[in-house]
Amino acid sequence: MSLFATDRILVPIDFYETSFEALEKTIDFVKDASHIYVIHVLPPLNPGEPGVMWRTVDSQTRKSHVENVLSERFKEPLYQGIHINVTIGNPASNIIDYAREQAIDLIVIPSHGYTGLKRFVLGSVAERVVRFAHCPVLVLRREV
Repeated sequence: MSLFATDRILVPIDFYETSFEALEKTIDFVKDASHIYVIHVLPPLNPGEPGVMWRTVDSQTRKSHVENVLSERFKEPLYQGIHINVTIGNPASNIIDYAREQAIDLIVIPSHGYTGLKRFVLGSVAERVVRFAHCPVLVLRREV
């Protein structure tokens, strides 16, 4: 008997190395990448940004670019079958909503380990996911 269900595991990727380490640890644990769902949440575009004003950047272009980068990074056989999703919005909300939509059994998320004022200003996506997710959340602490 396992402590966690491992049929559908979500690993949010924010392009910090800790998130890729969390994914690798998850694959080592599960052994089958087809049980793993990866999500990356892009911030919404600001209408005042030059790329938006000059119509050289839009949400779909950004999403496609990130999907291509992740697909390229995950082309090795180790990642065969991994599910990739790129969304736009609030990271914690989008992670929680996607987990519910995909009937995720477990979320594995790294903690950046911010403390004090930096944590207060930046907030903690991991903390909000732990508080509001419908399923268990495994927070991997940053190794010091």
